[in-house]
Amino acid sequence: QVHLVEAGGGLVQAGGSLRLSCAASGRTFSSYCVGWFRQAPGKEREFVAAMWRSTSTLYADSVKGRFTISRENAKNTVYLQMNSLKPEDTAVYYCADQSTPTGSCYLTRSYDSWGQGTQVTVSS
Repeated sequence: QVHLVEAGGGLVQAGGSLRLSCAASGRTFSSYCVGWFRQAPGKEREFVAAMWRSTSTLYADSVKGRFTISRENAKNTVYLQMNSLKPEDTAVYYCADQSTPTGSCYLTRSYDSWGQGTQVTVSS
């Protein structure tokens, strides 16, 4: 398994931006799905964005046009650029890696490695 560590969370006002990073160690990021998910208090973990084959991307409707997933292979790091943040984006954000193609990139059960999460709080 790959070890994932997220960073970059924090407190930001509505309309602001944050860039989350997810650094991998142990092996390189999968060429299958690499994803970002989030979990707000009292809610289930939900899909945010994913990338596969290093170029194709998928976004939840709620973040489309505001968030961008990218990866930097030289640093073995995946990013989530978040712009125009809203209070409803407040959650713990997790990155995840799929070592084998076991399912769709937007499903939590498709991933076998998860980071510890980073808190994002958007104030109104």
